[in-house]
Amino acid sequence: MRIQNILAAIALVGACVPIGVTLVLSQDRSTMTMPFVNVPDTVSPQARKLLESLPNPLHQADWPAPDDVAGWKRTWEAGEAASEPKVQATLRRYQPTVKDAKLGDVAVVDIKPKGWKDNGKVLVHAHGGAYAMYSARSRLTSSVPAADATGLRVISIDYTVAPRGKWRQVTDEVLSVLAALQQEGYKLKDIALCGESAGGGLMAGSVLKMRDQGLGMPAAVVLWSPWADLTDRGDTAITLKDFDPSHRYDKQLRPSAAAYADMQDQKNPYVSPIYGDYSKGFPPTLIQGGTREIFLSQFVRQYRAIDEAGGIAVLDLYEGMPHNFQLRPEMADAPETKAAFKKMTTFLKRHL
Repeated sequence: MRIQNILAAIALVGACVPIGVTLVLSQDRSTMTMPFVNVPDTVSPQARKLLESLPNPLHQADWPAPDDVAGWKRTWEAGEAASEPKVQATLRRYQPTVKDAKLGDVAVVDIKPKGWKDNGKVLVHAHGGAYAMYSARSRLTSSVPAADATGLRVISIDYTVAPRGKWRQVTDEVLSVLAALQQEGYKLKDIALCGESAGGGLMAGSVLKMRDQGLGMPAAVVLWSPWADLTDRGDTAITLKDFDPSHRYDKQLRPSAAAYADMQDQKNPYVSPIYGDYSKGFPPTLIQGGTREIFLSQFVRQYRAIDEAGGIAVLDLYEGMPHNFQLRPEMADAPETKAAFKKMTTFLKRHL
């Protein structure tokens, strides 16, 4: 019976294309013979190969209902299992030192890149997965390349995923990790944050919460394709709705958004940081994304919210790229990925 449950959940995990796991449901083969993405000739060969491999998200199963705890658990377990081969390949490629630990009673994964030299700086990472999927372990495919590119120690937070973990608890977990790092001797000026997709939204929202509680702010923030507005709003939520190979809001994102935050809370700035007041200050922020994302308008709106309040923000967009392109193992050697990590490294050297 357990095997049947896992197999059923693996079908559901087909919705997890944004973070590199592609599992497609059986469909009419006539709809599957042509690539879903009409690939432009302005992207690299590596990007073309990836884009041509991505299925139509309409062919992926709906995610569980927001309150279906057992369904989310099965889906999460299937996602972890499906991710493990890519995690192993990532560890072989980059050869980091990886250790499970706890900071502030929160589980973390402590990553040190090959040849690491302690410069007194640390990068704190929050993984993606629409708030309901994945873990610091399964998203080593994000944190390890970031450690390798920047040379920094990375602390990846294994926060409680929805629906068990709601936004108040999860943002508090981020603040607990940051407090514990300060107790270890790190100064806020030596701490930067990064996160992909939901992890990007989580990091931005947590900084707002930290600031509002008078706890100070880290030195810099890097947001990869941030899910900065849990509501289905913005121009590209409409114009790219049928062209994003990673997401269908109604099928996958709406259930996970509701699992993480009740509808009346989804415009809270700690949940959807686009709605934050940035006139009170915010760290220098690098926002990276691609032009093939329904979140593209969110990147623009998040950038403008910080910039118009007088903050330092850089909007770094990549032609034709899908969600979290620079974190996909298939794109590790692509020029777009190399450019994105070079930009990130330069940004962190400037501000950290």
